[in-house]
Amino acid sequence: QVQLVESGGGSVQPGGSLKLSCAASGTIFSIAAMGWYRQAPGKERELVASITRRGSTNYADSVKGRFTISRDNAKNTVYLQMDSLKPEDTAVYYCNTSPTVFASWGQGTQVTVSS
Repeated sequence: QVQLVESGGGSVQPGGSLKLSCAASGTIFSIAAMGWYRQAPGKERELVASITRRGSTNYADSVKGRFTISRDNAKNTVYLQMDSLKPEDTAVYYCNTSPTVFASWGQGTQVTVSS
C-alpha cells in the first residue's frame, strides 16, 4: 500500500515561489512515473507536471516555464518548485503516480496566491 504525504504549501503574493515535497512509502515509487496534481475550488483535479523514473518531465501549458518537477529516488520523494506564482495557481496540490493513479490520494497541501 502506497502512502503519500504532501507538504510545503502556504500563502504567497503573486510572483512568489514555493517548493512542495511529496514523501512516498512503498516500493511503487521506485518504478513509477510520478505527478503533481492540483484541484482548485469548483474545478476538477488536473495534472500539472509529471516525471518518469529516469527523470523525463512533462508540464501542463499553464505552468510550463514556471514550475519544475524533480525526484530523489533514494529518498522516495518528488518535488515541485513553483516560481512566478499567479492567483490562478491557487489550489490544493497532490502527488500520485502518473498518468494512471494507483495510490490513494493524500491530504494534499494548500497553495494560496493572493495580494
